[in-house]
Amino acid sequence: MKKVLYKFILAVVLAGSVQGAYAADPKPEEEIRYRQSVFNVIGRNFNALGAIAKGERPYDQAFAVKTANLVELLAPLPFGSFGPGTDKGALHRSDAKIWTDQAKYKEATDKFLAEVSKLSTSAKDLNSLKAQVGEIGKTCKGCHDDFRLKEAR
Repeated sequence: MKKVLYKFILAVVLAGSVQGAYAADPKPEEEIRYRQSVFNVIGRNFNALGAIAKGERPYDQAFAVKTANLVELLAPLPFGSFGPGTDKGALHRSDAKIWTDQAKYKEATDKFLAEVSKLSTSAKDLNSLKAQVGEIGKTCKGCHDDFRLKEAR
C-alpha cells in the first residue's frame, strides 16, 4: 500500500514538474484539461468514500484512509488552473462567475480545502467519515451550484 502511495506521489510531483514547464506560457486548453482531469480523479475517489458513508460499500479502514489521503493530496491542485484566459479554449462547465467574482470563488474553494484537510483523520472511524463526507459534500454542492454550469460551453 505504501509503495502505491509513494508511486502516486512521485507521479503527481512529476506531473507538477511538467505543468511547471508550461507555466511560462500555458495554453488555456491545457489548463482546462488539467483541472478537469484532476477533478475527475478527486471525484472518483471521493465517490468511493461517499459510497462507504451511504452504506453502499463496506467500510475498510485501510482503504478509506488511503483514499482520503489521496483526495487530500489532490484537492489543491486544480485551483491553480483557473487563471486568466482559462474561461475559453476548450469545452468546460466553469461559470464565468469564477473570473468575475473571484473573492466569492476563493471563499468557496477555501471552505472545500479546509473540510478536505480533515478527511484522512476522519477516515479512521466510520461515523467520523460519514460526518466529514457530508461536510465536504456540502462544500462541493455549494461551489457547483454557484460556479458550475449544467452544460459545457
